[in-house]
This record gives sequence, C-alpha cells and structure tokens, in this order.
Amino acid sequence: MTMSKDWRAKISLRQGDLTDADADAIVNAANNQLMLGGGVAGAIRIKGGPAIQNECDRIGPIALGEAAITGAGRLRARHVIHAASMRLGESTSEANLRAATRNSLTRADENALKTIAFPALGTGIAGFPIERCAQVMLEEVRAHLSGPTTLERIDFVLFDRRSLEIFELVLEKMK
Repeated sequence: MTMSKDWRAKISLRQGDLTDADADAIVNAANNQLMLGGGVAGAIRIKGGPAIQNECDRIGPIALGEAAITGAGRLRARHVIHAASMRLGESTSEANLRAATRNSLTRADENALKTIAFPALGTGIAGFPIERCAQVMLEEVRAHLSGPTTLERIDFVLFDRRSLEIFELVLEKMK
C-alpha cells in the first residue's frame, strides 16, 4: 500500500466505453438487488455474458451504498465492482453515491487491485445531476488516495463529451 502526495497524478479522465476499459476492475452503477438491467449495468451484462449476473444472484441483495465484487465474464477487466447507489427503479441520493464510491475503492484495496475504472455513477437511469456526481466521486477518490491504498490508477470513463468536460472542470478546481 502506498500513499500519494499528488492524488491527481493517479487519476485519468476520458470519454469512452467503460466495458472496454483495461483495468483490474470496472465499476457498475448498480442497484442494491444486483440486477443488471439497463444503462451501464445492461452494457456489462451484454458484453460480459451471463456469468456476471449469475454471480450477482448468489451475492445480492446488498445494502444501499455498499459495493460487491464479482468476476468480469468476457470483459477485458478481471473484476466488476457493483456500486449500489440506488434501489431498483429508484433514484440515487448523494449519501448513497458517496458511500458506494467509497466502498468500491475499499473493495479494490481488499482485493489488492492496482487499477479501477468508474463511470459517472447514478447519472443515467437514476437521474443524479452530473455536476454533483463529479464533485462527490472526486472528493471520495481524493480522500481514498490520501491514505494507504493498493490503487495506482483510477480512471473515469465517461460516456459523453459533456460528462468528460464537467469532470475535467471539477477536478481542475479541486485542491
């Protein structure tokens, strides 16, 4: 476990498809039932194959704000960390988003992962505002990187240009 003085050096932001990320784990914007429905979860289910949902069925449900780790099926990543920031069919709260981000980072450390890739959690189906999402997630990443961690790189793989620009702006303003 290492501590980084410049936490920003460990963060990368890019536009792209999370399911193609080359990381030890990608983070799924999950519901607490761990049902891989639409949005990010649906893309993970389609590209990763049935093994991921089968593993989720054995684990779930989990508490709101919690995160569970599974294999990644046919995805490039080795693991999927399911960050449960919402109940199935409901919206995401800031407290649940914050806890789910923090617990995803904790699962990465518990499994000695070096790289993790996040989407903008809760901003799709769950309707959480992208500007606030960027602030909350980057605050949690900054806090995590200020302590001991196995993580060497944290990627934010954002679906569209607007989301990328918002994350870039928020990161630039953070101390």
